[in-house]
Amino acid sequence: MRIGFGAPVSGAWATAEQLGRFAADAERLGYDSLWTFQRLLAPADAPGAPVYRSVLDPLLALTFAAARTTRIRLGVSLVNMPFVGPTVLAKQAATLDVLSNGRLDLGLGAGWSPEEFAATGASTARRGARTEEYLRVLRTLWADEISQFDGEFYTVPRTRMAPKPVQRPGPPVLLGGVVPAAMARAGRLADGWLSRSATDLARISAQIAVVRDAAALAGRDPAAIRVVCRGVVRVDDPDGAELGAGLGGGGAGPDGRRPRLSGSYRQIRDDTAWLAEQGVSELFYDLNWDPLIGNPDADPDRAAQRANHILRNLAPAT
Repeated sequence: MRIGFGAPVSGAWATAEQLGRFAADAERLGYDSLWTFQRLLAPADAPGAPVYRSVLDPLLALTFAAARTTRIRLGVSLVNMPFVGPTVLAKQAATLDVLSNGRLDLGLGAGWSPEEFAATGASTARRGARTEEYLRVLRTLWADEISQFDGEFYTVPRTRMAPKPVQRPGPPVLLGGVVPAAMARAGRLADGWLSRSATDLARISAQIAVVRDAAALAGRDPAAIRVVCRGVVRVDDPDGAELGAGLGGGGAGPDGRRPRLSGSYRQIRDDTAWLAEQGVSELFYDLNWDPLIGNPDADPDRAAQRANHILRNLAPAT
């Protein structure tokens, strides 16, 4: 299984210095990929999880990381399609693929925040049909010398888009989603499926089965469909820090059992091997959900120290 790392994009450690440093260190330590995520707004009166309160733009952050690396793949998990037109995103993704010499993995989702839908003027109606058209627009703009599309939701006049992505016919597209229809869509139409931060990893094999069964029904090779898991890591006391510290600590799940990818480094590595057995093809350790790292109220130096300790101890070569 390929092992990646969540880039510093949220909270106390999300600075230019740390983003460049962790991108370079992750590459040097043998990680296969570096991942970001999108959050446009946090509600003013009920901001919710600290991880969503202060977040860098995912594609700009990956572009910054691309300039400081040469090998590691650059993934976004994910960009919400309703909030940006497919032609704009096609240009952004193609540009990042060119500047990174063909290292982009583009994750896409349908969005869930009511505030973000309202602020962007996006519609929640018929998201499945919109997603399918969106993918067709991306692919014609990336692959065809002359593009033209006239759909129900999107229109592209007879035009050319250049430069084309380095990866042909375009960057791999991965789809998120947790309802069965969305997971089946990933199996039918995309290069892979992305799990979310709240996924119950103890039950992920059932979700993977939905994705791969849909791929088989569509005449595709189920084994070729990538399954990329966001690994929300909670390490027990790696540097003498208390995980609570008034910032919202971890602990046992509602059933009293240890959540997967939490505990000691040995336990996390054992869980990583177990996830490979469930059908996960790629896992990235994401520390943005650690309350002592991804919370904007955390101490920046302490957050970076903690993250660096975890980065090194979970490195594939360690």
